[in-house]
Amino acid sequence: MAQLTYLKALNWAFLFLEEHAKEREAARFLLLGRRHWTTTQLVLHYHDVMPSTEYAQYQADLNAFVADQPVQYILGYATFYGRDFKVTPATLIPRLETEELVEWVLETPHPKKQPLSVLDVGTGTGAIAITLACEHPEWSVTAIDISPAAIQVAQENARQLAANVNFIVGDFLTPVVGQKFDIIVSNPPYIAQAERNVMDESVLKYEPDLALFAAHNGLVFYERFAKEVRANLNQDGQLYLEFGYQQKAALVNLFERESADVAVVIRKDMANWARMAKISYATNKIQ
Repeated sequence: MAQLTYLKALNWAFLFLEEHAKEREAARFLLLGRRHWTTTQLVLHYHDVMPSTEYAQYQADLNAFVADQPVQYILGYATFYGRDFKVTPATLIPRLETEELVEWVLETPHPKKQPLSVLDVGTGTGAIAITLACEHPEWSVTAIDISPAAIQVAQENARQLAANVNFIVGDFLTPVVGQKFDIIVSNPPYIAQAERNVMDESVLKYEPDLALFAAHNGLVFYERFAKEVRANLNQDGQLYLEFGYQQKAALVNLFERESADVAVVIRKDMANWARMAKISYATNKIQ
């Protein structure tokens, strides 16, 4: 029997996924992900023999994908802002849209010249907090999550990426009562329970409900931010939020209803959906 090369394994995987009505490019993604190869590196190894143990793992990965398991959970990591983050079923998989939120924070000048204090609420894998800490090691970064299992994953990611982040297990802003920050950022759960029937099966089966769904039609955390966040913002403090593509009007209304001097700036994502907000308060401005 001829020895199995990487090219033959990949071609078999393409056919296997097509037979199961699954996206064939996942075959390439899984192979690259396991080997930590670029596409060019894969091509260079096309005619190398694939070890039998590696082929067995590849088959197991493909079967897991056919069973709707997200590729990031299969591989055990997801790439975010150029860095690999460990992911487990206790954490939401970091999304590309959230990179855009991080980019907005990084590119926005802040009136305060000295190192900034930053808070990430609902940190999950730690992707936002760790990325900000890696990009600005001089910043003081704190991250909160209600899930001890998620915090454990985030701490592992911080160690792996040599990021200095203070992680806290706790509910929302409760652990930082009395503390103030220059920047607060959050990608909270914002999906309404009524939207379950239009969601991908892989998300529903494998990603944690705690990180996906929120009460009050998905708005409960924005309601809490609108009522509570001002007390945690320094002068010229800014709150950055990610939200659902249909929630812009409701989010703006929540903040304007709570504070007459609030300024809400909305930004669209690469798909041209309004998905991000920057919130500040006039009376928190440095005169």
